[in-house]
Amino acid sequence: MNAALLLIVGIIVLVIGYVTYGKWLADQWGVDESKVTPAHELEDGNDYVPAKAPVLMGHHFSSIAGAGPINGPIQAAVFGWVPVMLWVLIGGIFFGAVHDFGALFASVRNKGQSIGEVIATSIGTRAKKLFIIFSYLTLILVVAAFASIVANTFKATYDEAGALDMVASAANARTAMISILFIVIAIIFGVMVYRRNASLIVSTVIGVVAIVACMAIGYNWHPIYLNGSTWMIIVGIYIAIASVTPVWILLQPRDYLSSFLLYGMMIIAVVGIVGAHPSLEIPAFTGFVDTAEYGVGSSLGSLFPALFVTIACGAISGFHSLVGSGTTAKQLDKESDARPIAYGGMLIECALALISLCAVGYIWKEYVPGGITTPTAVFATGISRMCATIPFLAGAENVIYSMLILAVSAFCLTSLDTATRLARYMFQEFWLEPGQTYKDATGFKKVLTNPYVATAITVVLGVALGMTGYAKIWALFGAANQLLAALGLLAVAAWLGKMGKNNKMFLFPMAFMLVVTIVSLIQTIITNVTNAVDMWNWIRAGLGTLLVILAVVLAVEGVKTITGQAKKA
Repeated sequence: MNAALLLIVGIIVLVIGYVTYGKWLADQWGVDESKVTPAHELEDGNDYVPAKAPVLMGHHFSSIAGAGPINGPIQAAVFGWVPVMLWVLIGGIFFGAVHDFGALFASVRNKGQSIGEVIATSIGTRAKKLFIIFSYLTLILVVAAFASIVANTFKATYDEAGALDMVASAANARTAMISILFIVIAIIFGVMVYRRNASLIVSTVIGVVAIVACMAIGYNWHPIYLNGSTWMIIVGIYIAIASVTPVWILLQPRDYLSSFLLYGMMIIAVVGIVGAHPSLEIPAFTGFVDTAEYGVGSSLGSLFPALFVTIACGAISGFHSLVGSGTTAKQLDKESDARPIAYGGMLIECALALISLCAVGYIWKEYVPGGITTPTAVFATGISRMCATIPFLAGAENVIYSMLILAVSAFCLTSLDTATRLARYMFQEFWLEPGQTYKDATGFKKVLTNPYVATAITVVLGVALGMTGYAKIWALFGAANQLLAALGLLAVAAWLGKMGKNNKMFLFPMAFMLVVTIVSLIQTIITNVTNAVDMWNWIRAGLGTLLVILAVVLAVEGVKTITGQAKKA
C-alpha cells in the first residue's frame, strides 16, 4: 500500500464526515449560536472564562491528543493496515467524534458541568455517584502515569557509582528546560491577550517565534539536573498550582501555543509521507489473532476486542468526554464553536492516527523483529526517515527526530494538568446535589468541595501512586478508558432522549463499546486469575471485576431510562 495514498484517502473521508455527518448532528440536536453559554452566564475569571475558538481548539486538542493516537495504531498494526484504517475512519466519524461532540454539547446545556451531572439529571443520582467514582479513580491513574512519564522525561541519569552522567542526562535536561521556558512564555501570552487586549494574531506570531527561541535556548543551555523523585515533587507542585490557577493565565495560553507544536509535527509528517510516498511493508491483514510472532511485545490476543481497546484516542476515547465536559465546556464562547472543536478535533486526531500507521508501516521490517518497538520512537523514526528522502530535507533526519520526540513529550505535561483539573471537578461534584456548585455547599461538604482542598487530595493521591507503582494496574487503563466512552455515549443518549431530541446515533456505538469493554475486562480477569503469581494479579482481577459490575449496573439503569423515554414518545 502506498503511504501517501492511504493518508490522502483517509483525510478526504474525514473531511467528508465532518462536513456531512457533523453538520447533520448539529442540526438534529439544535445547536444554537444565539444561546448564552456557561462561559458567559457563569463567568468567574477562574474556571468559566470565554475563549476565542482557535485558543479553545488549542486547549481541547492539546488535552485529548497526547501520545494516544500514536501509541494505539502502532501497537494495533500487528493486525494489518486495513483493520487499523477502517476502525480509525469508521470509529472516528461515527463513534469518537459523535461521543466528543455530544459530551461537550450536553455539558454546555447543563451549565458546563461534567458528564456525571448530565447522568444525574437524566438517569439518577446513584448512577452519577458511580460514574464519578469510576471517573475520578481513572483520572488519578492518569495523573500518576503522566506525572511519572514527565518526571522520567526530565530526570538526570546516574552511573553505578552514583555520579551524574552528563552525556546520558543531556537530552532529558534539554526537554525539562524547554518545558519550563514554555510555561513562562504561556503566562506572558495569557496576560497580553486577556489582560492587555493584545491582538491574537500578532500575539500568536510572537508566541510561535518565542517557542522556537525556547527550543534553541533549552537545547544549548540546560543547567538543571535533578533525580526522578525530585522531579515528581516539582511536577506535583506545578499541577496543584495549575489546577486552581485561572484558566486564562496558564491553561488556555499554554495549550493554545502547545497545539502549534502538534500542528507543526503533523505538517512535517504529511510533507514526509507525501514527499517520500513509499510503499508500506505492513501487510493488509495478518489474521484475527496476534500470536506475538513479530517479537514486538506480548500478544494483543484476538482482533476482537483488542483492536478496539488498543486504538483508543485514534478512534474513540472516554477521556475526551471528561475534557469536553470538564474544561472545554466552561470556556466555549458560542455553541456553534462546539462542532469544529469537538467533532473536528477528534477527526484531526484520527488523521494523526493514520500518520502513525504510515510511520510504523515504513519501518515495519525493523518493528517486526523488535528492533524499534517504543511507539514514540517508531513514530519519530518512520517520519524522520521519510523526510530525509526528500531532497530539500536530506541531512535533517536527526533534527526532525528530536523535534518529533520533543513535541510528543510536551503533550504529556499538557494532558497532565488538564487531568488534574478534571479530577478536581469530579471530586467536587461527587459531594454536590444536581445544580449545586461548591459555593452552595455547607458543613463538611463545604470543606471537601473547596477547590484547594479537592486539588490537594487529588495531587497527593496521584503523585503517591505515581511513585509507588501505577504500572502494576496500568494494564486495565485501556479497557477502563473505553468503558468511560461507552458510559459517555449512554449518558448523552439518555439526556437527548429526555430533551426530546434524536439520540438514535448513539445507540449502536454505545452497545458496541459496552460489549467490547466487558469482553476485554473478562479476558483480563481470567488471565490474571489463571496466571496469578503475586498479589497484583489478584488486585487487577478484582478491579476488573468491579469495572464489569459498574458497567452492567450503569448500562441497566441507562437502558431502562432510554427505553422508558421511547415508550413515552
